Amino acid sequence: MKIIFFGTPLFAANNLQYLIDNKYDIIATVTPPDSKKGRGKQLRACAVKETALRNNIPTLQPEKLRSEEFINTLTNLNADIFVVVAFRMLPEVVWSIPAKGTINLHASLLPNYKGAAPINRVLINGEKETGISTFFINHKIDSGKIIKQQKIKLNNKMTAAELHNIMINKGNKLLKKTLLAIKGNYASQTTQKNNKEYIEAPKLTKELLKIDWTKSANEIHNLVRGLSPLDGNTILKDITICPSAWFLLEKTNKKRIKLHKTEVIKSNTQNEIEIKTDNKSYLHIVTRKDSLAILHLQVEGKKPMKIKQFLQGNKISKDHKVR
Repeated sequence: MKIIFFGTPLFAANNLQYLIDNKYDIIATVTPPDSKKGRGKQLRACAVKETALRNNIPTLQPEKLRSEEFINTLTNLNADIFVVVAFRMLPEVVWSIPAKGTINLHASLLPNYKGAAPINRVLINGEKETGISTFFINHKIDSGKIIKQQKIKLNNKMTAAELHNIMINKGNKLLKKTLLAIKGNYASQTTQKNNKEYIEAPKLTKELLKIDWTKSANEIHNLVRGLSPLDGNTILKDITICPSAWFLLEKTNKKRIKLHKTEVIKSNTQNEIEIKTDNKSYLHIVTRKDSLAILHLQVEGKKPMKIKQFLQGNKISKDHKVR
């Protein structure tokens, strides 16, 4: 089957490379136009385009998905199927082109967690299970008939970066199974059942990233890991997936600090936010319910570090406050 791949971030780029490595016939990719990034605001290609360039695959970058020129180009390429991973919503004039349809890989167990940030939202909400789904695209976002799904168990320590990397691997395999089923004309198509009990996964906002210390330690811990780029000792560089929760540490000046790893410490609290530390090995923030141990962080303008490294260069006194 001839495939046109639509995608943007690192997650999608990994799926694309997997299909290329497994000898799928990728005849073109579709990505957003290059955008200005970094301090120099230079035009940069997205991860999917970079992968396509490395593999000598043509890339289309339409400003408008409904443009006549773009539609004609897609049609003339005569692909059998479109594969979409982490791309914006396609109009019917696009997804209806290929004979075998347009499929999407989504990082949740649909119909739960439809939307732009399913990886983050399941962790922020403290879910015990999530998954990955493939489905045929239709008129509504993430609402088409489901082809295949796989469940993923979660624990209360898993970070967004860890789940992101797990889902890349499972997504690769699920895409392979899905494409084999479509090629063999035996792909199942299960209609999604929708009701008010299902949770949405809207895109992340700047307001969400700021830690609210009036919440419980467990709620803050889930926010931290749901936005964390830390996977073991590795930092995921895709900040769209893992932008990090942050707060201000104040004394005479303010330090903006991102949190990458925390732990909930059971403790008796009296609704008073307090910092506890030995200035050597631990830093705990007492919340209205339990305490939050900070284990890995990043001060603005500095490299990520463990708490012991931070305390070596930053002595915390009773005058310090968290905001």
